[in-house]
Amino acid sequence: MNAISTDNLAQINAQHGRDATALVKWALGLGQKSIVTTNFRPFEAVILHLVTRVQPDVPVIWMDNGYNTDATYRYADEVTRQLGLNLRIYLPLRSRAHREAVDGPVPALDDPRHAAFTEEVKLEPFARALRETAPRVWFTALRATDSAVRAQMDPVSINPDGLIKVAPLLHWSSKDLYQYCEIHGLPNNFDYVDPTKGEDQRECGLHLAH
Repeated sequence: MNAISTDNLAQINAQHGRDATALVKWALGLGQKSIVTTNFRPFEAVILHLVTRVQPDVPVIWMDNGYNTDATYRYADEVTRQLGLNLRIYLPLRSRAHREAVDGPVPALDDPRHAAFTEEVKLEPFARALRETAPRVWFTALRATDSAVRAQMDPVSINPDGLIKVAPLLHWSSKDLYQYCEIHGLPNNFDYVDPTKGEDQRECGLHLAH
């Protein structure tokens, strides 16, 4: 049973869609099991701070694909310590070393094998995380400027499986995010690479598959 119906979405988005703090409080106030996903890309500390200052023990799900930069791993550790995150790391079923020994380096975007690579290192771990945590509310840091697909999204939506997806930062600019980090003394990370996307403005599949 959904905590909200599709009839409520327009009203919720109109009322809270551009107030991230209010939206987080509203979503957590539903009393449903919640998670936050992160990839520790630039400004990820913002969504983690917004949610955990309302519910400090909310599970934070990281699909670590094994191809992150050294800076990203250090940033993940720093943010986890600073905010006391309840971090749960989901790894692909094969290690990077195993995968590269058998299949070679990351396939190019136009390589037919790239879809299988994305499935293995990102989508399967995410599906596993959803099965194991069984959330009803999913907080994500996606932004309208990330891609054409995300530009069409609302701050609150309901996935076909009934999962309530909440994107408090959907309408935030990079300047907004930077200022939030400065005000709250949050670290940042600009040395980030996503091997499943390869380029800006390209969807990785996480927000298409659900």
